[in-house]
Amino acid sequence: MNRIMVIGISAGAGKSTFAREVGEALGIEVIHLDAIFWKPGWVESELEEFSAAQRGIVKKQQWIMEGNYSNTFDIRADMCDTVIYLELPLYICLYRVLKRWITNIGRTRADMAEGFQEKMDWPFIKFIITTYGPRKKKMAERLMKFHAAGKKVIVLRSQEEIELYVKGLEGKVNRVC
Repeated sequence: MNRIMVIGISAGAGKSTFAREVGEALGIEVIHLDAIFWKPGWVESELEEFSAAQRGIVKKQQWIMEGNYSNTFDIRADMCDTVIYLELPLYICLYRVLKRWITNIGRTRADMAEGFQEKMDWPFIKFIITTYGPRKKKMAERLMKFHAAGKKVIVLRSQEEIELYVKGLEGKVNRVC
C-alpha cells in the first residue's frame, strides 16, 4: 500500500481520524481533501484548481488522500493502489458530526486549513440523512469497479473493525526508497 484512497459513506464516518492513524502507522503523508477544497470563509475552490492540486499529489510515490468529493473521484481512483471504505451506520455518522461540531466550536479542526471555525447547519444534516441510502448503493458499485480494476479494496463497517485494522498496521512503516 503506497497510494491509499480513504473514502466513507458520509461525513462522520471517521475518514480523517482513520487516515491520520494509518498515515502514522505506515509513515505516509496524509492529505485531507477538505483542507485543499475549502478557502477562508468556507468558500469553495474552483473545480479546476481543486483538480490540479490533486493531479499534483497523485504523482507522488506515496500518499493517503482522505475525502469523497465525487466530482474529482477519478483523479485519485486512477492512481491509487488501495481503497479503504468506511461504512458506519447513519446514527453514528450523525452523532459524530454533532460531537465534532460541539467539540470544535470556535476552533479549527486538524484536518482543515487554519482559520476555519467549525460550523453546523440544517442543510448539512439534511444532506447527510438524505444521501446516506443512495450513496451506500453508489459506493457498492464503485467498490466492485475498483476490485475489478485490480485495486485492493478494504471495507470496514464498525469502529471495532477500524480499530483492529489500524492496530494490525502499527509498526509496519511502508517507505518507498
